[in-house]
Amino acid sequence: MIKPIFQKVLILINGSESSIHAAQYGILMAKLYHCTLKAVYVVDTATLKQLTLSKIFVAEESSEYESSLTADGNRYLSYVSELAAAKGIKMETQLLHGGIWSETVQAADEFEANLILLGGVEKGSSGDETLRDSHKLILENAGCSVLCVNEQQIEQLYKLV
Repeated sequence: MIKPIFQKVLILINGSESSIHAAQYGILMAKLYHCTLKAVYVVDTATLKQLTLSKIFVAEESSEYESSLTADGNRYLSYVSELAAAKGIKMETQLLHGGIWSETVQAADEFEANLILLGGVEKGSSGDETLRDSHKLILENAGCSVLCVNEQQIEQLYKLV
Protein backbone atom coordinates (compact mmCIF):
# COMPACT_ATOMS: atom_id res chain seq x y z
CA MET A 1 0.00 0.00 0.00
CA ILE A 2 1.26 3.46 -0.86
CA LYS A 3 1.66 5.89 2.03
CA PRO A 4 0.25 9.41 1.70
CA ILE A 5 2.79 11.82 0.24
CA PHE A 6 2.34 14.44 2.93
CA GLN A 7 2.28 12.93 6.40
CA LYS A 8 4.40 15.53 8.18
CA VAL A 9 4.72 19.14 7.04
CA LEU A 10 7.19 21.66 8.47
CA ILE A 11 6.41 25.36 7.97
CA LEU A 12 9.09 28.04 8.25
CA ILE A 13 7.66 31.17 9.88
CA ASN A 14 9.62 34.41 9.70
CA GLY A 15 6.96 36.99 10.47
CA SER A 16 6.39 38.01 6.87
CA GLU A 17 2.92 37.99 5.37
CA SER A 18 4.04 35.29 2.95
CA SER A 19 5.13 32.99 5.80
CA ILE A 20 1.70 33.45 7.43
CA HIS A 21 0.20 32.49 4.06
CA ALA A 22 2.41 29.37 4.09
CA ALA A 23 0.97 28.54 7.53
CA GLN A 24 -2.58 28.98 6.23
CA TYR A 25 -1.72 26.75 3.26
CA GLY A 26 -0.34 24.12 5.64
CA ILE A 27 -3.47 24.30 7.79
CA LEU A 28 -5.61 23.69 4.69
CA MET A 29 -3.37 20.76 3.75
CA ALA A 30 -3.80 19.31 7.24
CA LYS A 31 -7.59 19.53 6.93
CA LEU A 32 -7.61 17.91 3.48
CA TYR A 33 -4.83 15.33 3.85
CA HIS A 34 -4.82 14.74 7.63
CA CYS A 35 -1.12 15.50 7.92
CA THR A 36 0.78 16.59 11.02
CA LEU A 37 2.03 20.18 11.14
CA LYS A 38 5.00 21.79 12.81
CA ALA A 39 5.87 25.48 12.55
CA VAL A 40 9.37 26.73 13.30
CA TYR A 41 10.74 30.24 13.71
CA VAL A 42 14.52 30.66 13.60
CA VAL A 43 16.16 33.53 15.44
CA ASP A 44 19.04 34.20 13.05
CA THR A 45 21.89 34.26 15.57
CA ALA A 46 24.35 33.32 12.81
CA THR A 47 23.82 36.69 11.11
CA LEU A 48 23.84 38.50 14.46
CA LYS A 49 27.21 36.92 15.22
CA GLN A 50 28.58 38.06 11.85
CA LEU A 51 27.32 41.59 12.45
CA THR A 52 28.98 41.65 15.87
CA LEU A 53 32.28 40.29 14.51
CA SER A 54 32.16 42.88 11.71
CA LYS A 55 31.72 45.59 14.37
CA ILE A 56 28.37 46.61 12.87
CA PHE A 57 26.76 45.65 16.19
CA VAL A 58 28.36 45.77 19.59
CA ALA A 59 27.70 42.72 21.78
CA GLU A 60 25.04 44.53 23.84
CA GLU A 61 23.12 45.61 20.72
CA SER A 62 23.28 42.07 19.37
CA SER A 63 21.93 40.66 22.63
CA GLU A 64 19.08 43.19 22.72
CA TYR A 65 18.21 42.49 19.09
CA GLU A 66 18.26 38.73 19.71
CA SER A 67 15.87 39.19 22.64
CA SER A 68 13.57 41.25 20.43
CA LEU A 69 13.66 38.61 17.67
CA THR A 70 12.94 35.88 20.22
CA ALA A 71 9.88 37.76 21.46
CA ASP A 72 8.74 38.28 17.85
CA GLY A 73 9.24 34.60 17.10
CA ASN A 74 7.18 33.51 20.07
CA ARG A 75 4.42 35.93 19.07
CA TYR A 76 4.32 34.69 15.45
CA LEU A 77 4.36 31.03 16.51
CA SER A 78 1.51 31.69 18.91
CA TYR A 79 -0.43 33.41 16.11
CA VAL A 80 -0.08 30.55 13.61
CA SER A 81 -0.95 28.06 16.35
CA GLU A 82 -4.15 30.04 16.96
CA LEU A 83 -4.90 30.02 13.21
CA ALA A 84 -4.58 26.23 13.24
CA ALA A 85 -6.69 25.82 16.38
CA ALA A 86 -9.44 27.96 14.81
CA LYS A 87 -9.72 25.30 12.09
CA GLY A 88 -9.53 22.38 14.52
CA ILE A 89 -5.93 21.52 13.64
CA LYS A 90 -3.15 20.86 16.12
CA MET A 91 0.17 22.48 15.23
CA GLU A 92 3.42 21.88 17.05
CA THR A 93 5.65 24.96 17.26
CA GLN A 94 9.33 25.41 17.96
CA LEU A 95 11.56 28.46 18.38
CA LEU A 96 15.11 27.82 17.21
CA HIS A 97 18.37 29.80 17.33
CA GLY A 98 21.11 29.59 14.70
CA GLY A 99 21.35 29.84 10.93
CA ILE A 100 17.96 29.93 9.24
CA TRP A 101 18.58 27.34 6.57
CA SER A 102 20.58 24.90 8.69
CA GLU A 103 18.15 24.99 11.63
CA THR A 104 15.20 24.55 9.27
CA VAL A 105 16.73 21.56 7.51
CA GLN A 106 17.74 20.01 10.84
CA ALA A 107 14.25 20.55 12.28
CA ALA A 108 12.71 18.95 9.17
CA ASP A 109 15.03 15.95 9.51
CA GLU A 110 14.26 15.52 13.22
CA PHE A 111 10.51 15.86 12.57
CA GLU A 112 10.86 13.41 9.65
CA ALA A 113 9.03 15.91 7.45
CA ASN A 114 7.83 14.92 3.99
CA LEU A 115 7.49 18.57 2.99
CA ILE A 116 8.80 21.99 3.98
CA LEU A 117 6.56 24.98 3.26
CA LEU A 118 8.20 28.36 2.68
CA GLY A 119 6.51 31.69 2.16
CA GLY A 120 7.14 33.24 -1.23
CA VAL A 121 9.52 36.15 -1.56
CA GLU A 122 7.29 39.18 -1.55
CA LYS A 123 7.32 41.35 -4.66
CA GLY A 124 8.41 44.89 -4.03
CA SER A 125 10.07 43.98 -0.74
CA SER A 126 13.30 45.65 0.21
CA GLY A 127 15.19 42.70 -1.26
CA ASP A 128 16.00 40.74 1.87
CA GLU A 129 19.00 38.80 0.59
CA THR A 130 19.24 36.74 3.79
CA LEU A 131 15.75 35.37 3.17
CA ARG A 132 16.45 34.61 -0.49
CA ASP A 133 19.76 32.95 0.38
CA SER A 134 18.11 30.92 3.16
CA HIS A 135 15.38 29.69 0.82
CA LYS A 136 17.96 28.69 -1.77
CA LEU A 137 20.05 26.82 0.81
CA ILE A 138 16.98 25.06 2.20
CA LEU A 139 16.11 23.92 -1.34
CA GLU A 140 19.65 22.66 -1.88
CA ASN A 141 20.03 20.86 1.45
CA ALA A 142 16.58 19.59 2.44
CA GLY A 143 16.07 15.84 2.64
CA CYS A 144 12.43 16.22 1.57
CA SER A 145 10.35 18.20 -0.89
CA VAL A 146 10.14 21.97 -0.50
CA LEU A 147 7.18 24.07 -1.61
CA CYS A 148 7.25 27.83 -1.94
CA VAL A 149 3.71 29.10 -1.32
CA ASN A 150 2.67 31.88 -3.69
CA GLU A 151 -1.09 31.20 -3.66
CA GLN A 152 -2.73 34.58 -4.14
CA GLN A 153 -6.14 33.50 -2.80
CA ILE A 154 -4.92 31.67 0.33
CA GLU A 155 -6.55 34.02 2.84
CA GLN A 156 -9.93 33.65 1.13
CA LEU A 157 -9.53 29.86 0.93
CA TYR A 158 -8.52 29.70 4.59
CA LYS A 159 -11.66 31.63 5.57
CA LEU A 160 -13.91 29.31 3.51
CA VAL A 161 -12.72 26.05 5.05
